[in-house]
Amino acid sequence: MNSTNLANAAVFQKLASHSKEAGKWSLKDLFQNDPGRFPAMTLTAGGLFLDFSKNLITQETLALLFELCRECRLEEIRDDMFRGDKINTTEHRAVLHTALRAPRYEKVLVDGKNVIPEIHAVLDKMHRFSEKVHSGEWKGYTGKPITDIVNIGIGGSDLGPRMVCQALRAFHVKDIRVHFVANVDGHDLDAVLKNVAPETTLFIVASKTFTTLETMLNAHSARSWFLNYGTVRDLQKHFIAISTNTEAVEKFGIHPDNLFPFWDWVGGRYSVWSAIGLPVVLAVGFNHFTEFLAGAHAMDVHFRNAPLASNMPVLLGLVGIWNRNFLGYSSVSIAPYLQDLVSFPNYLQQLEMESNGKQVQKNGRHVEYNSCPVIWGNVGTNGQHAYFQLLHQGTEIIPADFITALSPHHTLPKHHSALLANCFAQSEALMLGKTADQVRADLEAAGMSAEEMKIQIAQRTFPGNRPSNTILMNVLRPETLGALTALYEHKTFVQGVIWNVNSFDQWGVELGKILAKSIQNELESSEQGSHDSSTSGLIALAKAARK
Repeated sequence: MNSTNLANAAVFQKLASHSKEAGKWSLKDLFQNDPGRFPAMTLTAGGLFLDFSKNLITQETLALLFELCRECRLEEIRDDMFRGDKINTTEHRAVLHTALRAPRYEKVLVDGKNVIPEIHAVLDKMHRFSEKVHSGEWKGYTGKPITDIVNIGIGGSDLGPRMVCQALRAFHVKDIRVHFVANVDGHDLDAVLKNVAPETTLFIVASKTFTTLETMLNAHSARSWFLNYGTVRDLQKHFIAISTNTEAVEKFGIHPDNLFPFWDWVGGRYSVWSAIGLPVVLAVGFNHFTEFLAGAHAMDVHFRNAPLASNMPVLLGLVGIWNRNFLGYSSVSIAPYLQDLVSFPNYLQQLEMESNGKQVQKNGRHVEYNSCPVIWGNVGTNGQHAYFQLLHQGTEIIPADFITALSPHHTLPKHHSALLANCFAQSEALMLGKTADQVRADLEAAGMSAEEMKIQIAQRTFPGNRPSNTILMNVLRPETLGALTALYEHKTFVQGVIWNVNSFDQWGVELGKILAKSIQNELESSEQGSHDSSTSGLIALAKAARK
């Protein structure tokens, strides 16, 4: 990225001028005036189909956005990432989640060392371990096979594997149940422990440093719970670690053979492809996990090689840049019309907002333009009965990403027809809206009086002209889920490059953690810290309640 402020770049100014024209456009007119708009603004990659035609863009818009990509050196920085260069500039690390799904025959160097053999050695270990659990060879301390897996992690060590396990419910191994504990709130762990038996439960403690506050508190509580039934020696049969801190893992009581490593060039929110994906392997089997990796790799190959004009992650990212920086839209709603993707909006919240929720550029200068929008959403059709009112008639325009599969795993065809009908209808309704004349005609046909219509017409008018993307797959399988997840990873990368922020650190997460440690000490002792009057008052109320 060049060191000049993006807002001062020539193409940025051209896009800003162009956006003033776009403010006068009608999506309805854009479609009516261009019969070829749909085929021109759709493409297929990695088993996914993207329709971005329902956005306020033209070919001129796209040409300017591609010019912006070139001015920001997107293709060069993309190649730097895949090559293993240390593009995480604040932590001086490579960014190689893409290497985690690369085939054995590829070669990726970090500090002159090919990391692919190490990656596949860990995958092989995951494979062997999962076969022992699934076959019943791995037994608990009373000789019974494992029936329940409890993953203890937070952030990327939770959101990724939780999302994938939920999404791939149709592929779960029989007689294995997977649970997730993330929240430091004891209600989370307590609810899980009430539903598992110590003799048949395997705990996975996922923390790169093995010091993450929430994870280690939950892990030690789970350990104490287990020791009410088994011995310290039995811990080796019931606790597995995913970490880089061997010493802390052994101190906890986990045998080194039960440690699954990963590397500092694996960011938490990009880590589901690594040993952090062990709960996924145990849930769906190693073969389905490799299909998940293969789908992501297919999207990697596409992103790395496809021209800008036919590159799905690039186009998805550029549409977001256009909506955020030039049309001024401050949030994006993720609406998967697939119940199994219920956790996908939460997953994307971390992926995009932790990556690009930055106000400082790589060069240390303040960002003088908007960076990441707010990412939020829920599955359709539930969201239609919750927040879609705001999408249709709210005072802010909020773009939406609709995601669905053309075929289901269930055998209830009427349900799937209704689901698809709602998905397609919502994007059409957001685009078309409903004029006052159309409302009037409907009300007159219903026999409403003229006096009542004066009140009702304004209430029932929809402005329309509200943008959306639609992403389709034939069916939700491990490989299509892998491609979908990688698509949004690369979209996030594209936008981070254009905003000139480091998408691979998260310093904003750290301050609250540091303050929480000192406040916890105060809550659990007679110590008194120096705080503002509000925080001091809240601490005093909490201490009084504990007494």
